[in-house]
Order: sequence, then structure tokens, then C-alpha cells
Amino acid sequence: MASTAAAGARAPAMLVMALVAVVLAATAVWMTWDTRTQLHSLEQELVRRQQGSADQSAEALVLARQAQEVSRDSAAKAALLEARLAEVALQRGQLDDLIQSLSRSRDENVVADIEAAIRVAMQQSALTGSAEPLVVALRSADDRLARINQPRLERLRRAIASDLDRVRSVGVPDIGALLIKIDEVVRLADELPLVSEAAITGRHAGEARAIPAGTASAPVASATVPRKGSAASAQAASAGASSPVWMLAWSRPFDEIWSELRSLLRVTRIERPEAMLIAPEQGFLLRENLKLRLLNARLSVLSRQLDAASADLQSAQQAINRYFDASSRKTQVAVELLRQIAQQSRLIGVPKPDETLVATAAAVAGR
Repeated sequence: MASTAAAGARAPAMLVMALVAVVLAATAVWMTWDTRTQLHSLEQELVRRQQGSADQSAEALVLARQAQEVSRDSAAKAALLEARLAEVALQRGQLDDLIQSLSRSRDENVVADIEAAIRVAMQQSALTGSAEPLVVALRSADDRLARINQPRLERLRRAIASDLDRVRSVGVPDIGALLIKIDEVVRLADELPLVSEAAITGRHAGEARAIPAGTASAPVASATVPRKGSAASAQAASAGASSPVWMLAWSRPFDEIWSELRSLLRVTRIERPEAMLIAPEQGFLLRENLKLRLLNARLSVLSRQLDAASADLQSAQQAINRYFDASSRKTQVAVELLRQIAQQSRLIGVPKPDETLVATAAAVAGR
């Protein structure tokens, strides 16, 4: 009975174990089937992916070939671009050189024009005696350089400014006024009295003063002689009150003869005897020679040969002082005019723009 009970007790346990075994076996079968299903799906997925990878690799290979072709084309294009870039760079360098050459040529042309204008202005200033043409040329040159505004021409601008200030600061003789004064002296040359003529004129004037206006009667003559102040007449007049009448009658003719003799002889101090030896016909030649001296001085002033003009003016002044009457008003006026002409002609002339010419030569040479 006990064994029966034990057998009856083991039976449910066995059943439970069998159920558990069945469940475990079913679970194992299910898991195996599920695993096989997953493996199959994994195999399919792997095959699909492998096929996709093969397609992608083929596509990548195609793309790689295309990329290689593109890279080859790009390399060719890059080489072509580099060649063209080098050509463009070379052309740009040549263009820059050409532009610089053109710019330098333009600057050189401007500098040459400035130099030519300054030289023409120098000739005009030499002909006219005025500094205005040179000042205008220097101003125009400075304006042209200011419009160009090239640093390499700054030295030329500084030289032009220096010469412009120097030209403005100097004194320039008034050529027109000098010519007018020389013409006035030439006009006065025909009216200047010679020393010999002045002496003759003075002697005649003295004789006219010594001879009375009327000698019809003795009382008039006796009254005239004391009025001239002769020593003999004064003595006769003073002794007339105490002398007899017959002595007065005899002394009067002798007094008149003595007065005539004194009027015929004059003693004069002459510092330049050659001036008194000039005859009237020689006076004409002397005046013409003086005119020629003055005309030579006039031509020298016109040609800006101030040294030659000064020499001619000095020679003319010496001739006037030697042969013409210095006490005459016209002679004094002529001498004063010559002195003014000589003084004004010694003024500083128009200076040359040497700094500008040197700077233009340096600019043309490219320094």
C-alpha cells in the first residue's frame, strides 16, 4: 500500500516532468525554427546587401572611371588655364611696360614742350627787355606739371618755382623809357652850344654892352662911359671938377680909344684849348658824331648789349663835357639825361632759368 501510494505520488511528478520536457522541447523546436527563420532572413538580407554592394561597387567603379575622366579633363583644362594665365601674365607685363613707356614718353614730351616754351620765352624777354614772357612760360609749365602730378617730375617743379621767384625779384630796366631819353638827347644835339660859339657870343655881348646906344653928343658919351665903370672914365669924371675944360676935351678922345682897345682884347682861362679851336663847319661834324654815338647806344640797348651801350653813352658824355658849353641849360639837361640813362641801363637784366633747364635735361635723361 505504501508502494502504491509512493507510485501514486511519483506519477504526477513524472507527468510534470514530462510536460516540462515537452514544453522545453517545444520551446527548443520553436527557437530552432525561429533561429533558422532569422538565419534565412539574414542570409536573404546578406545576399540582398551583397548584391546591392556589388551594384554599388559597379556604380562606384563607373563613377570612378567618370571621375578619372573628369579629373583628366580637369587636369587638361587646368594646364590650359595655367598656360593661358601665364600668357595673360606675360601680356599684362608687356602691357604694363607699354603703359609705362607711353607714360614716360608723354612725360618726356611734356618736358620737351616746357623746355622749348622756356627757351622761346627767353628769346622774347631778350628782345623786349621784359621779364613777363619768361614769367608766363614758367607759370604755364608749373600748371602743366601740376595737372600731370608725376612724382618723378617734382624736382622740375621745384626748379621752376625757384627760377620763378628769382625772375620776379630782379630789377629790369625800362627799355622804352631809355629809348625815349636817348632820342631826346639826339634831338638836343643840334641845339647844344659849343664852347667856341659861347665864347664868341659872350664877346659880342660884351662889346654891345661896352658901346653906348647913341654917341651923337659929348654929354651923352661922357655920361655913358662912367655908367660902364671903366677906370679911366671914372678918374676923368672925378678930375673933371678941378681940370680945365680944354684938358677934358683932349682926354675924352683918348678915353674912348682906350675903351675900344680894351674891348678888342679879352683874356679868358680855357682849360680845354681844343674846344676853342672848333670851327663852325667842324661843329656840324661834331654834332653828327655825337648823334652817331647816341644811335649806337640806342642799338646796343635794343640788342641788350648794355656794356656797349654804357661805353657809347660815356663817350658821348665826355664829348659834351669837352666841346659844349657846360653853363648852358640845354647842355645840363643833356648831361643829366645821359647820367640817368647810364644809371638805369646798369640795372640787372632778365636772369636765365638755369635750374629749370638743368632739371628738364635730367628729366629727359630719366634721372
